[in-house]
Amino acid sequence: MSNLSQTQTQENAQEQEHENPMEVFLYALRAPETKRQYPNRLKVLFDFLGLSEPLDNQAHEFLRKGRDNPQWAYKSFVRFIIFQKERASTGQICESTISNYYKAAKLFCEMNDVVLNWKKITKGIPYGRRAANDRAPSMEEIRMISLYPDRRIKPILCLMVSSAIRIGAFDAMKWQHISPIIDDKGQIIAAKLLVYPGDSEQYYTLMTAEAYGTLKSWMDYRASCGEEITGESWVMRDLWRTTETLHGGYFGLARYPKRLKHSGIKSLLERAVKAQGIFKPLPKGVRRREWKVAHGLRKYANTAMIKCHVSPVIKEMLLGHRVGLEDNYFRPNFESDVVPEYLKAVDLLTIDESNRLKKKIEQLTEKTNDSENITKAKLKEKDKEIQNLKDSFKEDIVTMEQKIKEDVKKQLSQLLIRLKPEIVAEGMS
Repeated sequence: MSNLSQTQTQENAQEQEHENPMEVFLYALRAPETKRQYPNRLKVLFDFLGLSEPLDNQAHEFLRKGRDNPQWAYKSFVRFIIFQKERASTGQICESTISNYYKAAKLFCEMNDVVLNWKKITKGIPYGRRAANDRAPSMEEIRMISLYPDRRIKPILCLMVSSAIRIGAFDAMKWQHISPIIDDKGQIIAAKLLVYPGDSEQYYTLMTAEAYGTLKSWMDYRASCGEEITGESWVMRDLWRTTETLHGGYFGLARYPKRLKHSGIKSLLERAVKAQGIFKPLPKGVRRREWKVAHGLRKYANTAMIKCHVSPVIKEMLLGHRVGLEDNYFRPNFESDVVPEYLKAVDLLTIDESNRLKKKIEQLTEKTNDSENITKAKLKEKDKEIQNLKDSFKEDIVTMEQKIKEDVKKQLSQLLIRLKPEIVAEGMS
């Protein structure tokens, strides 16, 4: 039995040696942004430990040492956290960054069966701030970004500001995931957007009529340049040459679209912000700007909905947040419950002032028309009352005339009766 156990142990060790620890680690990452960030955070620990690059080699070396000597792995984590705390104390990093490094390294160990006392390790990790101290951009700053000379910038801004989506949502967004909402007068008042379609995090949110209009214009422009627009068309794509050339094949032509990923959209926003002079060079020692380019737009939308007293539960649903037990019990009707709440904030979520003015004019026109209709209805009602009074007076006059005639006739008859003997006597004489 001992020989058999020893053989099994050797076989397991050989299997583990043939495993790629980074592949096992990446298997646990689902979100695209997590797949991008976690390997970089893990490498910070490996570099601190002085493991030989590249990353795959570092992973194999850490895994071998950690399995052979768990105490070495434990002490490595403690030394790493102490070092990062010192950096945080001098302002080089935020305290919350330490937790981000720790999460990536812990996941790597758990997926590769490196067993450590995580409860002891976490005792030394600072909590950090629960929320960043950055602000949301102002509407004036957002309008300045929208003036950047790239045809895609305005649809992107209008969509992100009004729907509060995360920038990663663009990776799966197709034209079929957007549908306009039309009121009983045939006007587009908003549009419904399916976010993360097919994913466990899938949810619905809304965008303004302005955002839908800019996206529709963008799709129409692409169609006019030769691209075949269908429900499967990516909402955001690369730019293309406006004229065909004999050199370069078909690369970059309108009819051969290439999806613009969230990383490309983020770069586009960064270029626009810098080109418009909104972000200035940071002073020495300062690492954070006043607001984040992509996430700041989401923060603006959230703030706008709070200011307009949108129902907190519906607001959280539109942002794709969990709402506790309400996830299981609250089932609002989208058109009758969610849309009216969202429309409260449309004015603050609209970027172009002319669109706001147009909406106000339409509202005033509608109110004026309603007032005119009410006035006409009241005048008609008064006319009817006057006519009824006239008809009533007319009936009363006829009745009075008849009564007067009857009274006169009766009085004449009585007078004739009294005068008849006298008339007869005079006639005889």
